[in-house]
Amino acid sequence: MFCGVHFMAETADMLTGTDQTVILPDMRAGCSMADMADMQQTNRAWEKLQHIFGDTIIPLTYVNSTAEIKAFVGKHGGATVTSSNAKKVLEWAFTQKKRILFLPDQHLGRNTAYELGIPLEDMAVWDPIQDQLENEAEQNDIKVILWKGHCSVHEKFTVKNINDLRERDSDIRIIVHPECSHEVVMQSDDSGSTKYIIDAISHAQPGSKWAIGTEMNLVQRLIQEHSDKQIESLNPDMCPCLTMNRIDLPHLLWSLEQIEKGEPAGVIKVPKVIQDDALLALNRMLSIT
Repeated sequence: MFCGVHFMAETADMLTGTDQTVILPDMRAGCSMADMADMQQTNRAWEKLQHIFGDTIIPLTYVNSTAEIKAFVGKHGGATVTSSNAKKVLEWAFTQKKRILFLPDQHLGRNTAYELGIPLEDMAVWDPIQDQLENEAEQNDIKVILWKGHCSVHEKFTVKNINDLRERDSDIRIIVHPECSHEVVMQSDDSGSTKYIIDAISHAQPGSKWAIGTEMNLVQRLIQEHSDKQIESLNPDMCPCLTMNRIDLPHLLWSLEQIEKGEPAGVIKVPKVIQDDALLALNRMLSIT
């Protein structure tokens, strides 16, 4: 029983054995970021980018993507990445090809590439709606092509949130997820994956003050688990991720009852033709990291 979102359950199905069944308690539990890159858009983009740059591009995809996108990446020699291992996978990718196409989250791609020393002017954004590159750089200088996608939650954290907090309390430390915009990451004290944020708060000194720029449910959990620290959301008006929050106790109970009846609902099964290529991308990531 996978109490997450659809792309996570797809990955679980691909990584488990044939004798195991993955069930999603609510099939509406999706991810707006994953939905920002579909196969029609990606195939069109790849054809145009190959025409512009030739065979110089390796695709990478954030695990927050559909199984079809993972399969596309695997088929073309690329790998998946997580927010924890993105830097290591990008380093590997640059040993394979001159350029990277990073799907579907432009912010994680931009922040990771910048951390590797690639200047912003050597990055371009691919707009899948307009079917064109958004860039001011010379095409020859472009090293990273960022898909124009984002997390609708993390994009709501702003530099104004940071300035307002620091004006109110100069002692507060601000830590954010790399799905936030580049400007927010640069203005924060620290940034990192969900696990990185959890570990940073766990190891922080009692009495320390923190503002966290990530999904509200995690912030609330950290507040409950660390009453010896002052913790708040970087954006107090933030809404939780609505699609992730579709998995609740009533749906979990209903799913268990359906299994008990011998009528499981919400079974996730990735077709073998997609699974084979997607596993190439997943296993490359696992071997790199």
